Amino acid sequence: MVITHQEAQSFRVQFGNTIIAYNPVSKDSKFKSGSFGADIVLVSSNHPDFNGVEQVSRGDKAPFVVTGPGEYEVGGVFIRGFLSKTSYGGKELINTIYLVSLENMNLCFLGALSSPQWLSDETKEALDGIDILFVPISTEGTLSPAEAYKLSVKLEPKIIIPMGYDGGV
Repeated sequence: MVITHQEAQSFRVQFGNTIIAYNPVSKDSKFKSGSFGADIVLVSSNHPDFNGVEQVSRGDKAPFVVTGPGEYEVGGVFIRGFLSKTSYGGKELINTIYLVSLENMNLCFLGALSSPQWLSDETKEALDGIDILFVPISTEGTLSPAEAYKLSVKLEPKIIIPMGYDGGV
């Protein structure tokens, strides 16, 4: 498995011939958008910093796009999306937390989660056995460093990947 940070909260995860794009940056974002082909695209919130699906579509191949809560299975990749909220960018928006299971590993992507309080007890229970946790840390409406630390300790992942951090934290 190869995990590549693109920009802000945008990540490219490749395992074998399958590529997953997390929160690709849109052309309308203040961040620089990257371009690559993906098989699966996970968008946590409908904001230009996270919804650049057009940036990860290549040629005739259209990726499988997930933009909200639910359970999905695509080519041996199991995805569960959990409803939460965010105040990213100063507006309250829906945020989806993704748990992706592949190659006997569980990757948890918290998206633009703004507060640990917006993580329901049911969701915390379902997020058991996390191998890799993508956790937002920012002054832009996501978790503070202290909140990110406390939540990471509670979720007990094996690996933590901070994302979206800026000079203000």
